[in-house]
Amino acid sequence: MTEPETKSKTKSKIAAQRTDAAPTRVRHARRAALAVAAAVLAGLAVPTTAGAATGRDPGDAAPVPARYTHQTLNWQPCARQPALDCATMAAPRDWHHPGVDADLTIAVSRHRATGPAERKGTLLMAAGGPGGTGLLRPANLAAGAPAVAAAYDIVGFDQRGVGESTKAVCQTEAEMQEFLAGDYRDQSPAAIDRVIANSRKLAASCQERSGDLIPYLTTEQTARDIDLFRGLLGERKIGYYGPSYASMIGAYYATLFPHRVERMVLDSNIGFDGTWEKYELGQPMSFQRRFDEDFVPWLAARDTTYHWGSTPEQVRAHWEQRRAALHDSPIVEGSVTIGPNQLDSLAMSAIYRASDFPELARMLAAVDNWQGLDPAARAAAAKIFGSYLSPEFLAEYFAVTCNDTPWTRDLDTWIERGAENTARWPLAGARTLAFSAVCAAWPVAPAPEVKVTGSRLPTTLMLNSVHDPATYYEAALGAHRALRGSRLVTVTGSGDHGQYPTSNTCVSGVVERYLLDGEAPARDLTCPSPQAG
Repeated sequence: MTEPETKSKTKSKIAAQRTDAAPTRVRHARRAALAVAAAVLAGLAVPTTAGAATGRDPGDAAPVPARYTHQTLNWQPCARQPALDCATMAAPRDWHHPGVDADLTIAVSRHRATGPAERKGTLLMAAGGPGGTGLLRPANLAAGAPAVAAAYDIVGFDQRGVGESTKAVCQTEAEMQEFLAGDYRDQSPAAIDRVIANSRKLAASCQERSGDLIPYLTTEQTARDIDLFRGLLGERKIGYYGPSYASMIGAYYATLFPHRVERMVLDSNIGFDGTWEKYELGQPMSFQRRFDEDFVPWLAARDTTYHWGSTPEQVRAHWEQRRAALHDSPIVEGSVTIGPNQLDSLAMSAIYRASDFPELARMLAAVDNWQGLDPAARAAAAKIFGSYLSPEFLAEYFAVTCNDTPWTRDLDTWIERGAENTARWPLAGARTLAFSAVCAAWPVAPAPEVKVTGSRLPTTLMLNSVHDPATYYEAALGAHRALRGSRLVTVTGSGDHGQYPTSNTCVSGVVERYLLDGEAPARDLTCPSPQAG
């Protein structure tokens, strides 16, 4: 997200540039009518939204054509991870009109239970983001949670739009670097014009290069892919583990298919009780809190190693000085430019886990002494700075967040919010305008609303640390209230993103008693983090 501009000059320009979604809605309505007619002529039942058929399970209200449900998964060792088997399945482009357009390919994976005699079933996991790839993640979960790996087949997939599944294409690497370039804190009219133009360009490039796919990259469509996968696995019910954005995928799946959920663990929770706009507007505060209250004191306590100041005040002053210097003279190393936005981005990505604090500190020390580094060290540091995000990640990220729920489309509003967030929470608040302007210009109408309630679900287990920068605790509390009957494990003394598997025996014990023995906590509880000491 990013920054503002002078109103009188900008309003006329924005009015002329503003995306008109009406033609898109008309085309979609006309296309939907044709799809219904085609389905009737073919003798197929037309899918309806959850709950439309009174007295029936929401997920079963819409029969799926046999061409999908009668597929066979041809499992083979995964090319990039021999510990897993991989396969592909065909899924409808649009689950509300299956078979009307070209199918999508969804790449799926499986880690077989290592203790067949004690096998309890299948545990499905999804990736975060939106934009993360999940195909190889079952191997990591199996390695980190051997007791769970003994009892469950752990399965994963690349979400529609990313990885080895049918992919969205929006930007080239060079175009993405242009979108992320400069200084998002810059409030000058010229800087704001450039940010808005780049955001509009990104939205337009998604439509131009993947317009036939983009409308169907939604959390709701992904939840329906999951149930197809469940059926092809031959499972009546499945367990689910979902960290970060995958908590929202799990909540949507459980809402649409509550009768298919055996057990569900949601780790580091998206605010799935509201809109993406509301949720993302809370992130500048939480990233700033994690940076100021956790990382800065940590760095100040290690001044003899990193030389960035011995008090939090000195560290913050050093940060502002270094950032201002990069604004005036960015570092260019090969194809990588390290400017103020890259400094902010590296910090945001590194404070997800305290174990990454040392690497961030090393990069800050490297930027301070760039010319004193040998060529190999400069190249290695530049690679780290250049690794933040990717065009593929951003294509999925914006498709899902802009499609799922409505966004304010008035750019004057985002210019004002960008200025406020930049002043109050500059680390992530400075990008408010850039990121939100993409969704303001998005050419696709929002997907059908999915209201998470927890109705007809078994007890769901939720995990969240109090200082998580991305999936902030306040949003987790809202999601917990929405998912009635859930139990929340609050991890104190920590800001780590992702709480399981973990060395925290309190958290591991609760999760594994739940997954292995079916013992859900009787009430919400707190687990202190070992980091707290």
